[in-house]
Amino acid sequence: MNEKQIEQLFDKFENSSLKEFELVQGDFKLSLSKRESAAPQVAAPEAITPAPTTTQNTPMTNTETEGTAEAAPSNLEDIKSPLVGVAYLAPKPDADVFKKVGDSVKKGDVVCVIEAMKMINEVKSTVDGVVSSVNVEDGTMVEFDQSLFSIEPKE
Repeated sequence: MNEKQIEQLFDKFENSSLKEFELVQGDFKLSLSKRESAAPQVAAPEAITPAPTTTQNTPMTNTETEGTAEAAPSNLEDIKSPLVGVAYLAPKPDADVFKKVGDSVKKGDVVCVIEAMKMINEVKSTVDGVVSSVNVEDGTMVEFDQSLFSIEPKE
């Protein structure tokens, strides 16, 4: 890969909505990131080991946080994870979260991002409504089709 091609990739990355990009061609590796970090990171070969699969499938509800005796509405729509990865609720470590309980969302709004294989993927709302519960914590591993948010649809 020559310098001009690298510059073109950099320009396209800067003008895209991607937060991270990684290209590997043989022994050439290029990593670009828009995330701010506290200290510079040096790329080193990584050994990929699968995480232990001791996941508990206990659904989180917002009845504890609301402090009411009402049953949770049955008309809630879940926004589910489109892939396995690490969920981040904010665009940067020190930034405000994309959406929190009580926030209104519109179809297409970014509610969180999931990092998978050094790529950042936006997760967008599939419905207009109000965030009823956030079902994951920032920086936690999520599974495919896991509920990330519960949304009370607008009527």
